[in-house]
Amino acid sequence: MTEKFKLTYATMFNPPEELHIKFDQAIEKTRASLGKEYAMIIDGKDVFASEKFEDHTPINTDVVLAVMQKGDASHAQAALAAARKAAPVWSGMDWRERVRLVNRAADLIDERIFDLGAVLALEVGKNRMESLGDVAETADLVRYSCYQMEKNDGYAVEMGRDPLVGYSSTNYSILKPYGVWLVISPFNFPTALTGGPLGAALVTGNTVVIKPATDTPWVVRLLAECFRDAGLPDGVVNFVTGPGRTLGQALIESPEVDGVTFTGSYDVGMKIFRDFAAGRWVRPAILELGGKNPTIVSRHADLEQAATGIVRSAFGLQGQKCSACSRVYIEEPVYDQLTDRIVELTNKLTIGDPTERPVFLGPVINKSSYEDYKNFTEELSQAGTILTGGKVLVDGAFSKGYFCSPTVVADVPLDHRLWKYEMFLPITTVAKIGSLDQGMKEANDVAYGLTAGFYGSKEETKWFFNHIQAGVTYANRPQGATTGAWPGFQPFGGWKGSGSSGKNAGGHYYLPLYMHEQIQTLVEQP
Repeated sequence: MTEKFKLTYATMFNPPEELHIKFDQAIEKTRASLGKEYAMIIDGKDVFASEKFEDHTPINTDVVLAVMQKGDASHAQAALAAARKAAPVWSGMDWRERVRLVNRAADLIDERIFDLGAVLALEVGKNRMESLGDVAETADLVRYSCYQMEKNDGYAVEMGRDPLVGYSSTNYSILKPYGVWLVISPFNFPTALTGGPLGAALVTGNTVVIKPATDTPWVVRLLAECFRDAGLPDGVVNFVTGPGRTLGQALIESPEVDGVTFTGSYDVGMKIFRDFAAGRWVRPAILELGGKNPTIVSRHADLEQAATGIVRSAFGLQGQKCSACSRVYIEEPVYDQLTDRIVELTNKLTIGDPTERPVFLGPVINKSSYEDYKNFTEELSQAGTILTGGKVLVDGAFSKGYFCSPTVVADVPLDHRLWKYEMFLPITTVAKIGSLDQGMKEANDVAYGLTAGFYGSKEETKWFFNHIQAGVTYANRPQGATTGAWPGFQPFGGWKGSGSSGKNAGGHYYLPLYMHEQIQTLVEQP
């Protein structure tokens, strides 16, 4: 990748030609190797299960990408045992050496970005730039954890000295790893939302078991290989695949897990939270549980910036982002003009095979999401007015995949349930508001509080930041109204039902979540 260009979600809209050339080469190579079988990784070894499952692409469900292992409770136990066995060596290693090895893994992710990005595009259905962005963010998240470990000198801090006459008393605050950490990652950002928590857990001294989403096991296997090939000791990173209801549940219920990071739906996350609480003592659970993200638009807004940012955030990755812009509240004087422009830009979006250069929207992830789209658009058509979209695409090249048209809906009553329900699809609703105060009231009146956007005057942005209930907030951002966080720039996490920790990944306060504090007091006589 060219040294002058830094790929992020904010810069991906005008990449150098080199990125397209290398991506095309990687796609060609990847397509030539489809259908291979991939093992789990437990204690540094490839492990095969008696049962397998096929990983199909949502672009064309006839195509088998890879054959994966259908792990069960015995594999969960084996992975946790390997992580437990490796824990003393890994946690006892000088933190600088851990940083070196984990940084090496980040380097390998960068070196393999096009191969990983090609697999990700096929497996998830992301367009090429979002796929490459996912992988680039992964490397940056890992490096940011290493940077924070170095910046804080391993999180060892000398405290005050007790004023004891005739003695010398020193006190140190030391942050130490919990032990064995579980990372359960989602389909939509399978590398970033695996690699980010993985890097944080590892650099702080925990060993890890990774359980990816069943829809995206292949690219996470390739990510796990980056850490294996970086030279981490056997058992430090373990990778298992299989159903959430069996393998995943066995991991959650095991007393061998000392902490968990889960990214996914509110309902599943709350179940994990409750199940995890049934252990012998309180254990940390870092949960990112989705969003119902609003954008408020003032009559003083730059409407072109607003329309561009809203469309990008509503329909990037087919709306399958926890940060997607799914609600738009527009002040009445500019409502018609902005809504028309949103529809116009939406209609210009190209839908198709996401590995192809001109395509912005690929398919949704699976049949369940495809059916949800049909049900939600039918419900919304009865409650309001579909301004564009509302249909699945079934002809020609679309016939074997899960393609849904980007949908903008107006005139839905503000008390309708879908204003507050996370649909996780390329659907956004727009509403006319009489004042910004009304928009803020509606924006905050949900269980979620992940991201939020605003377009208006500089004075109004201060009001917005002071009143919005969300962990990641943007104002006047054409690159994305509610999406596009990046480690070290916009740390990512949510309030209320969107998150459990109150700290954002890729930020100043994230790494200590993976450690607990020990105070060491030493009293000596001179």
